[in-house]
Amino acid sequence: MWAFRIGDDGVATELDPERPLPGPDGDSWLWLHFNLADARSMPVLQTLPGLPDDAVEALVGPDTHQQLQAERDCVYGVIADLGRDFDGLTEEVRLLHFAMTERGLVSARRRALNAVDTTRQALRSGQQIESVAALFELIVDHVADAIDRLSDDLALQMDAIEERILDLETTDERRRLGVFRRTTVRLHRQLAGLRSLFRRFEALEPEELSPALRLDAGRLSQRLDGLDQEIDALRDRARMLQDELSSQLAEETNRNLRALSIVTIMFLPPTLIAGFFGMNLKGMAYAESEVGFWSGVIVAVLSSAIVYAILRWRGLTRG
Repeated sequence: MWAFRIGDDGVATELDPERPLPGPDGDSWLWLHFNLADARSMPVLQTLPGLPDDAVEALVGPDTHQQLQAERDCVYGVIADLGRDFDGLTEEVRLLHFAMTERGLVSARRRALNAVDTTRQALRSGQQIESVAALFELIVDHVADAIDRLSDDLALQMDAIEERILDLETTDERRRLGVFRRTTVRLHRQLAGLRSLFRRFEALEPEELSPALRLDAGRLSQRLDGLDQEIDALRDRARMLQDELSSQLAEETNRNLRALSIVTIMFLPPTLIAGFFGMNLKGMAYAESEVGFWSGVIVAVLSSAIVYAILRWRGLTRG
């Protein structure tokens, strides 16, 4: 999809991806980025010189999980990144395949990613890169920046939801909180995996890797750890807001059931009286009276009033 030549002074020059790559030029090295959805990419990646078989497999293999493997002259694996579409950054987690040697970085993806595209724009703007490891660190930094922006956006939206919940305006906030919680769970899962990869990489002895491939794994791990704590806090906050919302809905349901119970109790005596006067038996009171119907109505109303007075006296109508 694109190619850059980075000189020994750190200046990146973009190359035409449709033309053959030029030969070696001093201490310069390359960054090649491929689209795995294009069938033409597979044969090229499988025939790149200087890459171990395991690194090639990591480049062209299926998107399954994150990994970071290191050999003396090659570091390769798969890391998480946020997606990108025509509207910009998305919340979808996607995977970046990569392999790097002293002569360059080869990266590949199946769907558009945010961090590599942002890094591409930075190189176009003149940002200088010291080494292959520095380029990879820059990509990871852009991954962290994107997650940081996303967490800030989620926090602002949760602030608005919290205000509406406290104002008892609970329209469709349960669904939105569910979406936020699912997003934070996905981000936490990917950050935790990426952080553990760099922690294991940090345990490697410096002499086990070529100088150009020595990542500042401690700094990256520390930054990802801070981000993971923020995402954890957002996840806990979403859960607490869901609990608060569920509590409000349960309280509202209880109030409705309470009102329904009081109405039912108040209508029990009139129902009994109506049933009593509805018996077809001789000697029924008011059966021959001209005001018998209204007398029954008055008795029924009085019975409801007496029941309501008793409930109010016992404090059962409060709330």
